[in-house]
Amino acid sequence: MTRSTVTERDGLFELEAGSDVLDSPRYNHDIAPTKVHERTWNKWHITALWVGMAICVPTYTLGGVLTAYFGLTVGEALLAILFANIIVLIPLTLNAFAGTKYGIPFPVLLRSSFGVIGSNVPCLIRALVACGWFGIQTMFGGLAIHLFLGSVFDGWKSLGGTGEVIGFMVFWVMNLWVVLRGAESIKWLETLSAPLLVLVGAGLLVWALPNVSLTELMAVPAKRPEGASVIGYFLAGLTAMVGFWATLSLNIPDFSRYAKSQKDQVVGQIIGLPLTMFLFASLGVVMTAASEKLVGVTVSDPVTLIGHIQSPVWVALAMVLIIVATLSTNTAANIVSPTNDFQNLAPKLIGRTKAVMLTGLVGLALMAHELLKKLGLIVSEVSLESVYSNWLLGYSSLLGPIAGIMVVDYFLIKKQQLDLAGLYRDDVYPAWNWNGFIAFGVPVVLTLLSLGSDAFSWFYSYGWFTGSALGGVIYYGLCGMRASPSVAKTAV
Repeated sequence: MTRSTVTERDGLFELEAGSDVLDSPRYNHDIAPTKVHERTWNKWHITALWVGMAICVPTYTLGGVLTAYFGLTVGEALLAILFANIIVLIPLTLNAFAGTKYGIPFPVLLRSSFGVIGSNVPCLIRALVACGWFGIQTMFGGLAIHLFLGSVFDGWKSLGGTGEVIGFMVFWVMNLWVVLRGAESIKWLETLSAPLLVLVGAGLLVWALPNVSLTELMAVPAKRPEGASVIGYFLAGLTAMVGFWATLSLNIPDFSRYAKSQKDQVVGQIIGLPLTMFLFASLGVVMTAASEKLVGVTVSDPVTLIGHIQSPVWVALAMVLIIVATLSTNTAANIVSPTNDFQNLAPKLIGRTKAVMLTGLVGLALMAHELLKKLGLIVSEVSLESVYSNWLLGYSSLLGPIAGIMVVDYFLIKKQQLDLAGLYRDDVYPAWNWNGFIAFGVPVVLTLLSLGSDAFSWFYSYGWFTGSALGGVIYYGLCGMRASPSVAKTAV
């Protein structure tokens, strides 16, 4: 049996897999560490990745969500979005370090803190949330395709809900095709779409500004009890906005494993995320306020707003751009992670192609209710918006403990030293790391209990902060200052 070797080049580690790893049931080519020559993403590719992911329909609606449901003014809502995305940069950049240094994806990194087999539990939690988001974004993309075809072919409009379902399936196929082509396909999609999306945002702003008074918009009073302190409402909104990218703060190694250096991944994320989120959410607020003068009715999402335009040519062009925007978000944010997560279950049995198809089928199943409703086969009061605002945001708040545990494990317990070959075998790291599960379980249980307690409701309202902090502290306490057995084997 040949043994694997690990080499270092400019702080980046590369695995030359021997039969001990190649024959391991924990290894396949797609979740193997990237070679140094495969790490081709510079800071501008990382920036484009975030621009492409951040410019999407849900981001556009965030300002409205904060003003309508969290009782904030427009100014407070936009500040909450900006601060939240600066805060979420911390776990994003920290969890990205291991991916860049060792070339490993998210599920393989989790083997260090949750165990080689135990890593599948947080992986599947993350995968299910991603599949839910995949389904919702595909619904938006499918609607854009339906409106595009309706602007080109007059007869298409008569299809109604059936046309939307057809659009959904077409967009579903487009997403899977891009990801099946690999990481380079995603890189170039994001790189080409980012400047285009920025120009589209600027164009929409020019269209809307003459029809809205920014002074009046900023002066609209908050929808909260008169005299109530802004602090509690602001912190609750801030937590929800942090939760928006709580998913990517976990699986960012899926992308940072392709970064040229730590500097590239850090600088690219700093440039790409906070300002893009702030500006596009601001655009959503302005466009929603201007929509009544623009199309005669208040509309909170860009797809429906553009659908009200009377010019078929402009509708067709705008829908193409929205399709590109949604495709760039969906492929990177919602398919890459579950694809790697599902492979982690059984790497020898589930390769990338099977994992991509499984992701698509789960996302399709989660949207089956909405699709059947559009076809008129069922009648239901449950709306897509309620799924988006309640289930997914609540589910995402449970991901905080995983982020805290990952950061503490890599930086404080393992001291940024991992046994790269050992992560793909069964004889270095434990099958189940119960320290990780205890540190995860305690804040999750407390979060669930807090839902039924008025006095303890703050724990849920600030769930990402309380969960990540408590999970990290408990994990550190359980592991202690004593180095784990795996650390002694990491000299490479």
